[in-house]
Amino acid sequence: MIGIVDYNMGNLASVRNAFAKVGAQTVVESNPERFKEYDKLILPGVGAFPDAMEHLRERGMIEAIKEFAASSKPILGICLGMQLLFESSEEFGEHEGLGLIKGKVVAFDTSKFDRTLKVPHMGWNRMFTKEHPLFNGLDEEHYLYFVHSYHAVCANEEDAIGKTVYGYEFTSAVAHKNIMGIQPHPEKSHQNGLKILENFTKL
Repeated sequence: MIGIVDYNMGNLASVRNAFAKVGAQTVVESNPERFKEYDKLILPGVGAFPDAMEHLRERGMIEAIKEFAASSKPILGICLGMQLLFESSEEFGEHEGLGLIKGKVVAFDTSKFDRTLKVPHMGWNRMFTKEHPLFNGLDEEHYLYFVHSYHAVCANEEDAIGKTVYGYEFTSAVAHKNIMGIQPHPEKSHQNGLKILENFTKL
């Protein structure tokens, strides 16, 4: 059974419906004491990093997520949920993250953009991936749907399993042992996104 963390920062119905399309049972879970009962955990997220961390803190979820991660069970962060896995973010100041993956979250450096590019990075773009079970059955480059103004920078480059180019190359998927994250929205990415979710259910 897969638990979807409900901390009032994401479109949980669309994530749950996407998993249903690949035949996976999920529960939208708001009680952190129950996290340990699940085989896998999804950390979704839409919005601002500091707000998300505050919501997790208020609900007593930070330690519960860290304990789940320490159990070696798979956890997947999606969009903002992926960013929360990192040590810190510079969104609206410097804010501490979950610290499950070494590195930080930074704003797009628009000084490297041409005039046609805008922030947020929104729409379909290619992800170039390393070999990893999340991407089984997909080409090394495939299109997914993005909506974000900040991106992750891994302290250890081996944790970066997906790259995307928007003005410059940035990390769009990460994995460190059982901790995984993807910046695009798989639930909005049609068959490619559904394949990623299906692969996660098989880990």
